[in-house]
Amino acid sequence: MDPGCTCELCELKELFFLNLNAENANLICSGKIEKTFSQGEVILKEGTMIQEFTYLKSGLVKLFRRDPSGREQIITIARPMDYVSLLSVFSGKLYNYSVSALEDSVTCNLKMEDIRTLANSNGKLAFNLLQKMSAIADTIILESLEIRKKNLKGRVAYLLIYFSRTIFFSEEFDLPLSRKEMADYVGMTTENVIRTLSEFRKDGILKIYGKTIQIANMDMLQSISDFG
Repeated sequence: MDPGCTCELCELKELFFLNLNAENANLICSGKIEKTFSQGEVILKEGTMIQEFTYLKSGLVKLFRRDPSGREQIITIARPMDYVSLLSVFSGKLYNYSVSALEDSVTCNLKMEDIRTLANSNGKLAFNLLQKMSAIADTIILESLEIRKKNLKGRVAYLLIYFSRTIFFSEEFDLPLSRKEMADYVGMTTENVIRTLSEFRKDGILKIYGKTIQIANMDMLQSISDFG
């Protein structure tokens, strides 16, 4: 393998390099491009041609679609080590959703033509890709069902706990979503989200300093999420 290639040292190793010989591994490495995106910048745009296989190396992004009225519908939030393009890359020629950066992010981009060629000739790689796609789909479906079965307070509580335990691993963090984006994600109105956050603050469950959230009573918040 080309000594200048460091792909085998990152999380792409599990997906590609354990299933590729040196020649094909070098093919992947030679076509790899890293791209940097600022907060709010669009990474992938719905309706555009699929040309790259995109992996999130660092940062935080949201996957979303727009309904006919133009309202944003957030599908999920992706973290580092997530393959943010996997939901569309094998289903057609165009992206079915958009991806934008919630914070400054770096993606690792591979040539889609190379990925398709290797998947067609390498059964282990193709199976590994199918496993990743299934895992992403399962996560999105289960999260959506979990949110939908809750009432308004339960949905906001669930989202805050998700940020705390899954994204930031801290009970104090800066909200990566605006109040409107939170509402789009959990299927509420912006006014309901603002009111619920205000009630959590009054009840001593949260401390809120602008975009910074401190969970002051995790047990209470968890109870609202579980039974709300």
